[in-house]
Amino acid sequence: MEGEPTSELIRAQLRRARMNAGLSQEEFGKLVHYSGSQVSAVELGQRPLDRLFLKRADEVLNTDGLLTSLLKMVERAGQPSWFRPWLEAERDARQLRCYHPTLVPGLLQTENYGRAVIRADGMLSDGEVERRLAIRMDRQAILDRPEPPQLIAVLEENVLRRADESFRGLMVQQIAHLVDRAEQPHIGVHLIPAEISIHVGLSGPFTLARGADGGWAGYLENQLDGTPVDKDEDLATLHARWEEVRSEALPHRQSVELMKEVMLSWS
Repeated sequence: MEGEPTSELIRAQLRRARMNAGLSQEEFGKLVHYSGSQVSAVELGQRPLDRLFLKRADEVLNTDGLLTSLLKMVERAGQPSWFRPWLEAERDARQLRCYHPTLVPGLLQTENYGRAVIRADGMLSDGEVERRLAIRMDRQAILDRPEPPQLIAVLEENVLRRADESFRGLMVQQIAHLVDRAEQPHIGVHLIPAEISIHVGLSGPFTLARGADGGWAGYLENQLDGTPVDKDEDLATLHARWEEVRSEALPHRQSVELMKEVMLSWS
């Protein structure tokens, strides 16, 4: 897309800011814990851009988060075309309604849980896993804005119980995070208890987002990609299904107590 930032732009901005600060590559490297040759490799495109490196560079060069912000924009631009409209809708949302039958929703995942979920795809390299994880974690920033969207998430109790012993610590951390999030006034997390075996939501995960203009957008996930939803009749169907899955879920207080009970069973 025309006008999108590129990795070359980030490297040029880095080089310009370093030179404006009067720092040689060697001097700058010492401040960001890189060698001068490593800084040179980054600026020349011979070494990949690293999030931690750019964060340190922003701090040392007093660029007010410019470099890390540009990296986020590059990562978003690298997303598939079908996903970009949803990223925009999610970022601009005033309300979010999310249901997932098999996983903790991405906006509520811990870093360790998210990494395990992404790494389950054996076709991804370690670098690609970390790239996707960084994007997922960045998406969560909308929940910590001064005026965050209201998020209501519904998930299955079995999602929190389905893991082997090697994930014991990971699940304790993840459930504790859900409890913490559920205690924030703009976030609701509701569990559908395990004894409810069949309901309409089990056919697949979906999310609804309401923008500042009052309009709604939807998003469906599947094994290959995702499908943004904007047709009125399709959105009406998703709203109806949301009401059904929400009606199957426990109220706030009971959901939090059940999460704590499951967390205790893992710990």
